[in-house]
Amino acid sequence: MDKNTIYAVVLSMGFLVAWWFFFQPKPQQIVTRTPGTEAVAPAVRTPELKHPGPLTSKSKDIQEKEIIVETNSYKAVFTTRGAAVKHWFVKEHNGSVVDLVMADSTPLATFPGLNYTTAGAKDGKIVFTAQPDRGLKVIKTYELSDNYLHNLTIKTIASSREMPATELIWDGGISTDDREKQENPKLIRVLGFTSAKPNEIEVLKKAGDFAAASYKWFAVDNRYFLSAFIMDKDGGFESANVTREKGKQPVLTLNGRKTPAGTEQTCSLSFYLGPKGHAHLKSIGLELEEAVDFGWFGFLGKLVLKALTFLYGITQNYGWAIVILTIGLQLIVLPLSLKSFQASIAMKKLQPHIKELQVKFKGEPQRLNAEMMNLYKTKKVNPLGGCLPMLLQLPIFWALFTTLRNAYELRGASWLLWVKDLSAPDTLIRIAGLPINILPLVMGAGMFLQQKMMGVSTDPAQEKMMYLMPIIFTFIFWNFPSGLVLYWLINNILSLSEQYYLMKKDAATA
Repeated sequence: MDKNTIYAVVLSMGFLVAWWFFFQPKPQQIVTRTPGTEAVAPAVRTPELKHPGPLTSKSKDIQEKEIIVETNSYKAVFTTRGAAVKHWFVKEHNGSVVDLVMADSTPLATFPGLNYTTAGAKDGKIVFTAQPDRGLKVIKTYELSDNYLHNLTIKTIASSREMPATELIWDGGISTDDREKQENPKLIRVLGFTSAKPNEIEVLKKAGDFAAASYKWFAVDNRYFLSAFIMDKDGGFESANVTREKGKQPVLTLNGRKTPAGTEQTCSLSFYLGPKGHAHLKSIGLELEEAVDFGWFGFLGKLVLKALTFLYGITQNYGWAIVILTIGLQLIVLPLSLKSFQASIAMKKLQPHIKELQVKFKGEPQRLNAEMMNLYKTKKVNPLGGCLPMLLQLPIFWALFTTLRNAYELRGASWLLWVKDLSAPDTLIRIAGLPINILPLVMGAGMFLQQKMMGVSTDPAQEKMMYLMPIIFTFIFWNFPSGLVLYWLINNILSLSEQYYLMKKDAATA
């Protein structure tokens, strides 16, 4: 490995460290009810609201009730206060359970100052009713399914006087499991998917109002979970309002029209609340899969996920799918890799000549550069030739990085033995609180062996740098997803084999 290759690798990998941090507490577990059951929880006293909204129940001593609906996919806890959601536990394929509702938030509330009545849930249908005043009535109906896509209808009746505009509030962001919670606040986004072509995702970073007719859906998401609201041109919702307060998660409010006296109105929509599995979202047919973040090289990330999914269908193991994919990618770039290694060997042979030039033209940097360029030209050596495969692999590396971090399909996917989750570090044990991750250690040892075997540089400073590289890379990769470390480890093993072959071939020719 020559100096330019070292610089390329260090600069390419260094920027990942600047923003990357990852923690791995134990996943949250809860005790669930038998799938398919529905129940009404004991009543609890509801605290007085600081911001009750345009309609408020008159009684100060309101008894809030909870309604529980549980299926094979989730367990939802509704509250009569605002006819909102108090908890929404997603049951993951790896056995863990994640509550998507943040503490002290009640998403999907309508007129949160009202306390509704309900007869409970029947066949996945819950009807909430509130009468805040004589001649005013709100009927809110949830129709729930087992695939995370549900229907919601809000009917307002104003017999005697005008009723304020219908609202549907999603507050508090969206939660995740314990190991992601520290990073989660930075990952929560408010999204809008435009209805005009070219349809594209917009991250609604600023507070303001957005016309519902201009978007197919609005959403609040984080890395692995999504709450999306699908707009219908006849659904009655006219706008989406995003409010942001310092130190708090954004609030998304969908607004309908006011209900004039003597009339009634209905607002309806479909909403998705569950994991961001790309394949599942795509099967729904509402382009919700566009919420999955594949990073800067999104088209490559989608290809990577398709390839991994295809290989998983054959191997039934995402770890082996990554191994096979890595071998395939190495075969594709093999011609470039061989040229790169040949350039590195050629640079090694030039080191004595370069050292002579450095001694001869010490203190004359311009003359030294000119003589070195002449040497490269005479010997037909490209000093940047060793960097080309690394630069070409950076988009692939980044696509794998974002895919392994953001694709829900790989969350909780195991490989073998201690590697239980390819989207997380492969911690075997903890010593004094420090996680011992095996794959980065093996990768670092392999890199050290590679540097020892190659011994490309005759410059002592460069030689020290090359022996520091395995330590640097081990540190960088320590908390990376084990699937990504597995890719890099297999990639290094294959590269080492290619280099060994070329070195033997060059020695035999010499």
